[in-house]
Amino acid sequence: MSAKEKTKGFAAEFKQFIARGNVMDMAVGVIVGGAFKAIADSLTADIIMPIVGIFVSQNSFADLQITIGSAVVTYGNFIQAVLNFLIMALVVFCLVKAINSFHRKKEAAPPAPPAPPEPSSEEKLLTEIRDLLKAGTGQS
Repeated sequence: MSAKEKTKGFAAEFKQFIARGNVMDMAVGVIVGGAFKAIADSLTADIIMPIVGIFVSQNSFADLQITIGSAVVTYGNFIQAVLNFLIMALVVFCLVKAINSFHRKKEAAPPAPPAPPEPSSEEKLLTEIRDLLKAGTGQS
């Protein structure tokens, strides 16, 4: 297989991939996720950190640092990033849990209606008599 054929096959496969609806769903998810990250960052920096800062006597964890020689280790930024991650993970977990619950309810379709009851022996006999009468009188 030549390099041109490989490229053509790759391009066709990529075009097929892009044409699927899942790619657009994923793109929307990435955009919404980026916007939600800004909300989680603000929640952590503007609400949670000032409250926690009361207990650690700092305005926020981002201000926590230690100097070792000439290096400044801002371990507070790391703690704040971990909190942001935990908030995002909690929200994603809740969303996935809700979606899975919705799918389980959707998949649990109601059972098929029961089959009609078998006709009684009297009904069967009456059906036979009707059919014989129709056949005997020449009706179709």
